[in-house]
Amino acid sequence: MLRWILTLVTILLPASLFADGLIIIERLPHIIPGHFPFAPLEVGYHRVNVKIDAQVAVTTVDQEFINPGSAQLEGTYLFPLPPGSHIDKFAMDIDGKMADAELLSADKATSIYEEIVRRHRDPALLEYVGRDAFKVRVFPIEPHSRKHIKIRYTQILRSDGGLVEYVYPLNTEKFSSKPIGDVSVKVELEAKRPLKSVYCPSHSAEVKRDGDKRAVIGWEERNVRPDTDFKVVFSTGNDGIGMDLLSYRDDREGEGEGFFMLLPSPGMVRAGGPAPAKDICFVLDTSGSMAQNGKLEQAKKAMEFCLANLNEQDHFQIIRFSTESEPLFDSLQPADAHHLSKAREFVHNLKPIGGTAIGDALTQALKARPSSDSSRPYVMVFMTDGLPTVGETDEDRLVARATHSAAPRIFTFGVGTDVNTHLLDRIAQDTRGSSQYVLPNEDLEVKLSSFYTKIKEPALTNLRLEMNGVSLQQVYPKELPDLFYGEQLIVMGKYKTERGSLRTAVKLSGTMAGRDIVVAEDVELPERDTRYEFVPRLWATRRVGWLLDEIRMHGESGELKDEVTQLARRYGIVTPYTAYLILEDEDRRHVPMGMRSMRQIEESRAMRDDAFGFYGSAKAEAAGGGRGGMGGGAMGGGGMGARSGARAVNNAQRLGDMKGSWNTSQSVQAMPSAVAASPAPAEQGYRTQQAASGQNLRVVNGRAFYQNGNVWVDGTAQTQKGLKQQQIKLGSDEYFALVSANREAAPWLSLGTEVDVVIGDTLYQIR
Repeated sequence: MLRWILTLVTILLPASLFADGLIIIERLPHIIPGHFPFAPLEVGYHRVNVKIDAQVAVTTVDQEFINPGSAQLEGTYLFPLPPGSHIDKFAMDIDGKMADAELLSADKATSIYEEIVRRHRDPALLEYVGRDAFKVRVFPIEPHSRKHIKIRYTQILRSDGGLVEYVYPLNTEKFSSKPIGDVSVKVELEAKRPLKSVYCPSHSAEVKRDGDKRAVIGWEERNVRPDTDFKVVFSTGNDGIGMDLLSYRDDREGEGEGFFMLLPSPGMVRAGGPAPAKDICFVLDTSGSMAQNGKLEQAKKAMEFCLANLNEQDHFQIIRFSTESEPLFDSLQPADAHHLSKAREFVHNLKPIGGTAIGDALTQALKARPSSDSSRPYVMVFMTDGLPTVGETDEDRLVARATHSAAPRIFTFGVGTDVNTHLLDRIAQDTRGSSQYVLPNEDLEVKLSSFYTKIKEPALTNLRLEMNGVSLQQVYPKELPDLFYGEQLIVMGKYKTERGSLRTAVKLSGTMAGRDIVVAEDVELPERDTRYEFVPRLWATRRVGWLLDEIRMHGESGELKDEVTQLARRYGIVTPYTAYLILEDEDRRHVPMGMRSMRQIEESRAMRDDAFGFYGSAKAEAAGGGRGGMGGGAMGGGGMGARSGARAVNNAQRLGDMKGSWNTSQSVQAMPSAVAASPAPAEQGYRTQQAASGQNLRVVNGRAFYQNGNVWVDGTAQTQKGLKQQQIKLGSDEYFALVSANREAAPWLSLGTEVDVVIGDTLYQIR
């Protein structure tokens, strides 16, 4: 039999996926090799198109199976349904002919999965226990032929507190005997009311908004074995700022403790009235290095776009800098035809020459602000392609200069690979701005114009978050940035309540168009809620990023190292930095080799040296030994902190979350392509990280497992004291009784034939 499953998941970066259905082969000739003995066919492609109208989702799945052998086969096509789906209509065609399919209840489908596990002694299908399924006979499957299957089903999506979740079971492609050449998911979303939050927590999907009621979510990969459901969550609302809260709390946390993800969004467009007036200063690097790759010419075109998109009531200034800085005007000027004409001429005549006086440019731009008590917001867009080389070059003093008590919002834009990402990220975060980077092979004009379009009009500034009767802890970002139209803020944190279940209000206060406002939303924090299992891990990536940044900036301490190690092991956050800390910790505690987290690195002197070297470079930066350009920013010190660091830790995590190997993101974007352009040491570290997590790490149902030889070891096992141990034979009655009594454990047991997993107070050793 061949098994195939699709799962729509919202999380972290390209990830491994399992696509929709599988064909289970009957009377399998031994001459046909297969990734799984019951699923020897190859999947040529797997394409999913989804149209969601309000809460009605129509999913069309198009996939091609290839029989690589010389024997005619027959089998059964199984399509495990998404969790919680209520199918209204269903159609299937095989090679252009409509086929009769049988809908199996969860109990009947489970019995089929268990039968296959018993017969083939392979638990891979257990993760579908508890799901309904479609079944259809497929015959004949001719030798060296292709079998094309297309299915379409309609389901009504459930709204929970205004939040709607769509899941596509993209977790069956592992049953292809070879990696799948082409996997893609496209979701076209159309709502009756304005869309607020639109978020994919499972994959590095691109979200494109088309007006205020439409969005397209797209994701594709090549030559992968998917193993993660694909999820999308979205909400709608009326005018104003929408807020969606996803929470998670289980028995493993301290009493009353849980995790949350808050998704505030003002929607795409402002509700009527003139746009609020603002003061904006554009600071443009014209040093000699901007001549390379036509960077300055691109920057000029981007500046022309920004000038054309100033509002009539705005005031503006342009400061160009190289060895020294030069302002265009004596002071901020209105964005009228006369001053815009002078600005375009000034930009047109800019030439690349000289050094990079970032400190002088910052000073000039800060002086341009009329007064600190002005009711008009003052925004600075700071674009540079290099490191400070003229005047003040000390990073801490430059940050202090930019982030005094009356600091404006500073949005930094780094160009190329030789950029001090630490400096730009620190300035942006500490002033509640944001940072963006463009590589030599990217279009600066397109990226900067898109960047400016988003930040030109804030919906809410000076944000503060609180929940009645709830203690908020370890919230990221530490300083909430401004909220812009067309954007969505992602806030992660932990919470603690005095009692179990609690109904409360989440409040986001700030300034809108010069007025103080409070946006409130009633939320329920259940005593136990494990629906959004991705929330703790996304929080952990941000926490680890912040901790590593503290180590890089201020030096390490035992407490910081221990917390990084604990979080990294528990949630499967593997980077060259965390790899070193985990290796060091397990050496110190004399953990038996069979329980170690990273046997691949343990057994490779080169990779172990890589991991140690990367962590050493981070410590050197704390002592002033490094600057961290784009290469370092992606995988070096800058890539691992809460500023540039949170971006890369999260980006790194996203990649793994998606591939079952190693993935991450900041507001959860894909792994920055800077990795590919970074220096050789960063590439070596990336390879080390891939090796540590690609074959060695899987995050399943919120828990990290590490492969030691043939055994998948629960990452929580080695740190829990007093665990009882019980060995269970694979496929025995006792084994299936364990699955039946602990449905949440079925995905963990599906990892392989030998698994060490903690359930309750017992370490079960499956052999």
